[in-house]
Amino acid sequence: MRFENVYFPYGAYWCTPFCKWQGSFAGLPPIPFAAEVARRALAERKLDPQRFGALHLGSTVPSPSSFYGAPWLAALIGAERLSGPTISQACATSARLLAGAAAEIESLGAEGEALLCIAADRTSNGPHLVYPDATAPGARPTTEEWVWDNFQLDPFARNSMIETAENVAREEGISTEAQHEVVLLRHAQYQKALADEAAFQRRYMVSPIEVNPSGRKAIASVASDEGVFPTTADGLRKLKPVLPGGTVTFGGQTYPADGNAGMVVTGKRGAREMARDTGIVIRLLAFGQGRAKKGFMPQANLPASRQALDHANLTVGDLATVKTHNPFAVNDISFSNGLGIPLDRMNNFGSSLIWGHPQGPTGMRLVIELIEELVQRGGGYGLFSGCAAGDSAAALVVHVGEAS
Repeated sequence: MRFENVYFPYGAYWCTPFCKWQGSFAGLPPIPFAAEVARRALAERKLDPQRFGALHLGSTVPSPSSFYGAPWLAALIGAERLSGPTISQACATSARLLAGAAAEIESLGAEGEALLCIAADRTSNGPHLVYPDATAPGARPTTEEWVWDNFQLDPFARNSMIETAENVAREEGISTEAQHEVVLLRHAQYQKALADEAAFQRRYMVSPIEVNPSGRKAIASVASDEGVFPTTADGLRKLKPVLPGGTVTFGGQTYPADGNAGMVVTGKRGAREMARDTGIVIRLLAFGQGRAKKGFMPQANLPASRQALDHANLTVGDLATVKTHNPFAVNDISFSNGLGIPLDRMNNFGSSLIWGHPQGPTGMRLVIELIEELVQRGGGYGLFSGCAAGDSAAALVVHVGEAS
């Protein structure tokens, strides 16, 4: 899918810190929490909720009253007239969310039209589902632990997420040591985002966040990502593979997390009107999707990225920077092998391997960081790609330049 007239206003996006599973955000209902953050972010950016034509919500884990989805979230931010879809595509949710909003902007052909996209998930305290089964002995129901059961079993491929990484590692000859080298590199890149009192993250992150689930007294204040663990070569060497005979350790994979993010998608005039700096022009050029063979999820990034680059009429050599959702270090090694992109040209300032994975908002944070890195570099083309459940993946290509 190629886009001709879709823009992100510079600075009209945000993200919370990400908190580890069962951490400080574990007690916060995802949609009301996302609304609270969005109200604050919009006010700080002097953006009126009434300015938007629709709200698109991305969410993958059911939560209280999430049946009402995007319309409820819109009402909570003070835009009761807005409606819109709720999108759920596992780890590809943000890319699909932004692509869907972009397609709507493109079809409207109105340069001033603007849509608000918000992605929100809480992997902590996921629902315990009970499905009635009148045909079972005694009409006993079947049950599902939404988060953990789906991490552990793809109903088609009949394997867990970590087994997809092991399948790719085995086929491509990726060792534990090679994975740990990537982890050390990604951890060092993340430290750059924390330099100068987290100057890079302060460009987009809503912080600090006072955690106040009761509405009476804050129980925590979250100023930065919660759950990033110290990483050293010696520490990684002590870790054993999670699966017998495998290669992936706990250090070589990400961890579930909680958080939310938001972005404005608009036409050219809307971008000028809402940008923090009108001299910076950000275009969304293309969306791509792909699927790997059964049980090889990390490899799905390759067809998705190639498709997005083809739609944008670009090659890998045109890219100034790349961001990937990397639930496993294996992902980045396979991606580097397949596209010929050096590992140190990817994921500057951090990635989900280091700061965790709340599902829906993960990709949106990566796109935001991709944009900010391109701005720091003075512009250029950037690629985001992330794999998702079902051995699938999605990718986006953006361009940052100066106003003409």
